[in-house]
Amino acid sequence: MSVEVTYPPLDTLKPAAEDIWIVDSGPLRVAGLIPLPVRMTVIRLAGGSLLLHSPTRFEAALKRQMDEIGPITHIVAPNSAHWSFVKEWQHQVPDAITWAAPGLRERRQVQKSGVRLDHDLRHTNADRWPTGLEQIHVPGIGGFCEVCLFHRRSSTLILTDLVQNFEPAKLPLTLRPIAALAGITAPDGRAPVYLRAIVRAKGEAAKAAARHMLALKPDRVIFTHGRWFESDAAARLERSLRWLTQ
Repeated sequence: MSVEVTYPPLDTLKPAAEDIWIVDSGPLRVAGLIPLPVRMTVIRLAGGSLLLHSPTRFEAALKRQMDEIGPITHIVAPNSAHWSFVKEWQHQVPDAITWAAPGLRERRQVQKSGVRLDHDLRHTNADRWPTGLEQIHVPGIGGFCEVCLFHRRSSTLILTDLVQNFEPAKLPLTLRPIAALAGITAPDGRAPVYLRAIVRAKGEAAKAAARHMLALKPDRVIFTHGRWFESDAAARLERSLRWLTQ
């Protein structure tokens, strides 16, 4: 019997909070073998337009759903791993502004792809950055940086890879012990081992970013891989970030 690692229905808008939707997609295959569920977050901004955080694959039906709730004006590639589908969406909404995690544009693979990156995300951005969305930058060595977003109106924290929370029952049997050893299984998944090492190496700057996120006490925490924190989010986030805060 096959195991479905994703969260159907796929490639469709699913309400998560006021002016927040998620889009579950995938699976992507890591190294051509490991199935990985992925998730995009869609935010309706104060002016009624939409921001796409960590875009998943483009689907025409999904775009039509989005058009019904607002025009897409911003696309965010929040870290070095989550930019692959940006170009697909840019072809469909060429006037949307694309924001990239610091250092992303320097990566050779990104440069070869021809994807357009309009602005780097910064703690204090240009006037074109949407109001009501706070950026939290979590640095790592080797040029890594994940930019997390906090949507103040809905008290929603949006991460990418800093928390991965795979449900063992949805994973193939052979992957379950590996995921458990990596510390990325529900109910209190963390970042994978390699990423914890990369971020911890930045010391106090990374710890300060984690403490900042905890101080926000979000009502929910959305991330890209696995079961997101729909309830008891502040306490669950505290457990998932202990590797960085202690």
